[in-house]
Amino acid sequence: MNDTLYDAVIIGSGPNGLAAAVELARNQQKVLVLEASDQIGGGTRTAELTLPGFQHDYCSAVHPLGVLSPFFSSLPLEDYGLEWIYPEASVAHPVDDGPAVLFYRDLARTMDNLGSDGKAWEKLVRPFLRDPDSLLRDILGPLGLPESPLQLARFGMKAIWPAEQLARYLFREERTRGFFAGLAAHSVLPLDKVFTSAIGLVFAVSGHVVEWPVAAGGSARISRALADYLIDLGGDIRTGSWVRELEDLPEARVYLFDTDPMQLAEIAGPVLPPAYVRRLQKYNYGPGSFKLDWALDGPIPWKDKRCLEASTVHLGGTLAEIATSERDAWLGRHSEQPFVLLCQQSQIDPLRAPQGQHTGYAYCHVPFGSTVDMTEAIERQVERFAPGFRDLILDRHTINTRELASYNPNYFGGSISGGSNDITQLFTRPVARFDPYTTPNPRIFICSASTPPGGGVHGMCGYHAAQSALKRLARSST
Repeated sequence: MNDTLYDAVIIGSGPNGLAAAVELARNQQKVLVLEASDQIGGGTRTAELTLPGFQHDYCSAVHPLGVLSPFFSSLPLEDYGLEWIYPEASVAHPVDDGPAVLFYRDLARTMDNLGSDGKAWEKLVRPFLRDPDSLLRDILGPLGLPESPLQLARFGMKAIWPAEQLARYLFREERTRGFFAGLAAHSVLPLDKVFTSAIGLVFAVSGHVVEWPVAAGGSARISRALADYLIDLGGDIRTGSWVRELEDLPEARVYLFDTDPMQLAEIAGPVLPPAYVRRLQKYNYGPGSFKLDWALDGPIPWKDKRCLEASTVHLGGTLAEIATSERDAWLGRHSEQPFVLLCQQSQIDPLRAPQGQHTGYAYCHVPFGSTVDMTEAIERQVERFAPGFRDLILDRHTINTRELASYNPNYFGGSISGGSNDITQLFTRPVARFDPYTTPNPRIFICSASTPPGGGVHGMCGYHAAQSALKRLARSST
């Protein structure tokens, strides 16, 4: 290490670590980012995981909250090579009998897709479409004085419901109930838990604001754009710099950890109160994920061909089936019919695969730390809605929860969302503090997805942590 004194050192170069670094550098702070891997990006990396020419997103793939992020949208990332590509539809939800539900940005078009439930869907989402930007700013921030308190209160009255109950209360058709369950299942929680409707509502609103996009060339382009902008602002990045203890860190006025709570406890434990460290060690990570990537010899042969219009396809059919799958993962069981989240980036991004061929990406939720191979169960779900799918597979790549954690230590136990979003941690992650980005040590902050607003490639955890750190830096310089 050199002897340069930095204002801030960020440990980890995921979207939140880079976001924190950019915000600090934009405020004239001297910043260094340390990344253990030889590549930046955390969950936003892209690689040829199967065959040459097939570009697969290692973790995050489709980015509605990335394009809608109040912080990312304030940055000139398009000047640094980031291009969003938008599908015709955000989500397709196929069912066993009848047409799939297609989720379009156009509200009327989506209502037509939902048949007799169209009006109920409109009643659910239209109030939040009058000023969705302020709603998203309130949702993507820590607890505090909201920008639009009445709108947020209206949202909260629906968000507090268990998704299973809200779907049954609002909708009459099983296909609509299943569609909402698929949106809510991004919470990685049993759908009978309170506040699971919150995630479903966020995605329901987002899909009527913007089509869920992919990054041209792969999710790694998001990381690269942030990193290049940071370097232009004067920031430094060092890869291959594994931080295992405080002695591995260069001198700085503050440190921001883009890590899970366990790593924060292990590295900074000596300068944190034992009671606080114990609380970090009790953090609930929730279920993990098992992921598959395919090299395909053509587009997925969906029974309803319109499914090819969507960047994301939810495979689970009914509300009851999806709810059972998510409950199984939570209770330590492996579902025989797992809810599968599938992305087909190459349908809209020709840079992802050789001409005429395609990539496929899918994952399901599994018990924390599972090493069970879910390949057969996932492929059976795809084949159910796309007969002949297996015949197109040229190669596949699998990754279980332990391999996810080895790839990125933040995915402890295979948890890709920064930890459980249940009521005990929804507003108090990683522990209950007035400012969740601070620790009892005034020089140490946490900026990962284990802080509000949680998982997703939006950079808001990093942005808010940087704001807290800037206040500390301002006080220490006076």
